[in-house]
Amino acid sequence: MATSDGKSGSRVERPLSPHLQVYRPQLTSMLSILHRIAGVALSVGTIVLIYWLFAIASGPEAFAQMQACFSSWIGRLLLFGWTFALFYHLCNGIRHLFWDAGKGYELGTASKSGVAAIIVAIALTFGVWFCAYSAVGGL
Repeated sequence: MATSDGKSGSRVERPLSPHLQVYRPQLTSMLSILHRIAGVALSVGTIVLIYWLFAIASGPEAFAQMQACFSSWIGRLLLFGWTFALFYHLCNGIRHLFWDAGKGYELGTASKSGVAAIIVAIALTFGVWFCAYSAVGGL
């Protein structure tokens, strides 16, 4: 039997890499996971946008069907989630640009910029939805 170093003999037991169960969740790791989830949500949202544009090109019946879907409570909830995903991904991306420039790596700064990214994303999401509802007379 070969050991992990390639020599014959008894098997050498090496420690396993730590898994997610070992670590206590931290703000920066949770924001990193949320950034990835937001990216996936934006990918799905792009596919839905393409389908919506296809429905526009297909005619009034297909467009009305898509509008009915988006007008339902679940459709609006998904649109709201995609709006938040867009703004969070944008804000966190700007945060990463600062990191790429070598700024904001300190633990306190990284935590503050993460909280700021969430707060700004929430504010932008509600601001856009408020403006959209105000524009169509929904409020």
